[in-house]
Amino acid sequence: MRIASENVFACEFDNTVIKAICNSQKRINLGQIIHNFLFNQFHFRFTMKKIFLLIMVVTASTACKNANDTASDLAISEELTDTLTEPEYQLSLAQWSLHRRYKAPDGKPLEFPKDAKELGFDGIELVTQLYTKEIKALGFRTVIDSLKHELQTHGVSCVLIMVDEEGDLADPDETVRNSAVISHRKWIDAASELGAHSIRVNTFGTNDPEIWKVTVKDGLTKLANYAATKNINVIAENHGWLSSNPPLVMQVLDEINMDNCGTLPDFGNWCVERAKGEKWGDCVKEYPDRYEGIRLMLPRAKGVSAKANSFDADGNEEKIDYYRMIQLVKDSGFKGHIGIEFESETMDEVEGINLTKALINKAYAKTN
Repeated sequence: MRIASENVFACEFDNTVIKAICNSQKRINLGQIIHNFLFNQFHFRFTMKKIFLLIMVVTASTACKNANDTASDLAISEELTDTLTEPEYQLSLAQWSLHRRYKAPDGKPLEFPKDAKELGFDGIELVTQLYTKEIKALGFRTVIDSLKHELQTHGVSCVLIMVDEEGDLADPDETVRNSAVISHRKWIDAASELGAHSIRVNTFGTNDPEIWKVTVKDGLTKLANYAATKNINVIAENHGWLSSNPPLVMQVLDEINMDNCGTLPDFGNWCVERAKGEKWGDCVKEYPDRYEGIRLMLPRAKGVSAKANSFDADGNEEKIDYYRMIQLVKDSGFKGHIGIEFESETMDEVEGINLTKALINKAYAKTN
């Protein structure tokens, strides 16, 4: 059935606009309208309002039929395709982007889902170290219950959890490693309960490459085995020390060879050695090519962290070529969330988040 008419109708709800235009030049696939309406990436809740709108879509489309046109071919108009097809990428907000707000004496990290929603995000990435005070005061169970309530209240999804300060998974002492694995497990349980697909872990313990390859493989394998029972990924970020050496990281992950043990490539974080051997502080040695590092990590990526620290007058990140980074992400075929992680001790956090978001959108529009 070819639908042809001068009738025009449009239905708008939430952040989605469904437009169907029928004329002699453009044809509409009604089945595709219904499919995308019901099953697209926004996961619409079935309210009476939306059911009514679906009925209106079907009714209006049927009304467009031209009785004199009996052709059976169906197609999608360009406008409808642009409106309803799944976007090429999705953005989430890493909680560390607002770390100064939440670390303040009056900070309220449990309000992150609300704050993120107000900034235009439907997906968030939690940072465990920002809840240390709340966990101590309220207890772990209460904190997780509170986060679950906030996520549901504000219609926000938890994409992943960045886990810090739960022990060194690559410590040369197996007893210490095993203790770290056990400490991480509660966050795997929390990720499962909150609907996240992954936990991001650190791989500190030693900066000796030969020892690290053995110890980190052991720690990650043990943790990933537990995570697999919960359908959760364990992902390593380039987050300092040998985790910022992608060839070494990928060698270990290839040896582990588990579907739920992958990476979280971060556009920043390339320090492989710091002064006095500290985990954090002044960097004395960086991995030489961040773009090659990202390219190597992307095949096993379960997420991407878009780090930004400062911007020039044109809105470009001063040290990171975002156009080159986004092209690498596109070339890899990655389709998950890109997490905005703005970090600065001086620039306004909300301004930095918005500039990072604008830069990602611009880079996606201008790359192949």
